[in-house]
Amino acid sequence: MICVIQRVSSSRVSVGGETVGEIGAGLNILLGVVKGDDESDIAKLAGKIANLRIFADECGKMNLSLLDIGGGALVISQFTLAGNVKKGRRPSFDAGETPQVAKELYEKFAAALSDMGIPTQTGRFGAMMAVEIHNDGPVTFILDSKSLS
Repeated sequence: MICVIQRVSSSRVSVGGETVGEIGAGLNILLGVVKGDDESDIAKLAGKIANLRIFADECGKMNLSLLDIGGGALVISQFTLAGNVKKGRRPSFDAGETPQVAKELYEKFAAALSDMGIPTQTGRFGAMMAVEIHNDGPVTFILDSKSLS
């Protein structure tokens, strides 16, 4: 699994003008599922994200986690993260998982965050979405479950 996490003061995702997910302070998570991902990738990635100390403490240092601040997570499916642009001008999405498997793992990932006590909202899998992100910092990280210990 590949994800881009952004620390936000708020974030919202809409489909056809209807808000389907919204959070205040926390993390906007764009999640891409690649072939070979399974539930072990979910556990590694969700655990890392929940405990990553990227929020400011009382001294302004990045010393607090999403769990520490009681922040929310807005998880949005983003199959283009599995894209390969090395050759030609059109991205290849051969590394992306099938929609059926990707949707199942996406939903399990969101549930894993929720099970950790993180208020979690989602976009709508496979839909054309409008995402409103109010970056805080901005602070942005790219994580790949295959490179996490």
